[in-house]
Amino acid sequence: MMSTSRLVLPSYERDDESHPSLLTPEYGSTPLRAPTKPMQHLPQNLSEVTGPVFGDGHVDELDHDLTRQHEGEPLGERIVVHGRVLDSDGKPVPHSLIEVWQANAAGRYRHAGDRHPAPLDDNFTGVGRCLTDSEGHYRFVTVKPGAYPWRNHDNAWRPAHIHFSLFGRAFTQRLVTQMYFPGDPLFSQDPIFQSVRDASARERMVSSFDLDNTVPEWALAYRFDIVLRGHGATPFED
Repeated sequence: MMSTSRLVLPSYERDDESHPSLLTPEYGSTPLRAPTKPMQHLPQNLSEVTGPVFGDGHVDELDHDLTRQHEGEPLGERIVVHGRVLDSDGKPVPHSLIEVWQANAAGRYRHAGDRHPAPLDDNFTGVGRCLTDSEGHYRFVTVKPGAYPWRNHDNAWRPAHIHFSLFGRAFTQRLVTQMYFPGDPLFSQDPIFQSVRDASARERMVSSFDLDNTVPEWALAYRFDIVLRGHGATPFED
């Protein structure tokens, strides 16, 4: 019988070349929040790791479509973002909850802390969620986010991106990453993107244009596969 008092999740060695460094001086806020002591793995209760806590009952029909969550359609370039969630052996990860959040087409988040003087869009909140299917597929409909200034350094602009959060079987199993768009001219000056030191790992955060999954006369499409672990893992902000 599994002990509930000394339960400790398995840990995996962090790949500092493929994952963002927790302390990146060029990324101005990291010196304030980067840990200064080694990580300590704390015992967890059985309910924190056995779940599942998510299911179809927690996801509404239109949660995956960020263009249909309000009375009117949002402004901007309508896009489809889709892909698969895979483990280190290339096997699909089914029934994983994926949440996304992003700026609107003008580069502004619907958040009180966003001071960018770009217009808000009454028809765009910028958040969505869905579950992967039995083969690990997911799909969102949204608008392409705009670049925005963020005052990290002189004339600092973030490349267009969408934040992804993936949950496992419980709240304690969560991974966060960012999806970028191919050919963005801001990659070279963005310290968040550049905090992933391995160039090939950085490319794994960049989606690919997917003509086959565009919707004729309606939306372009981008593919973004997410690999949880292993040699081809997607960089995560853990």
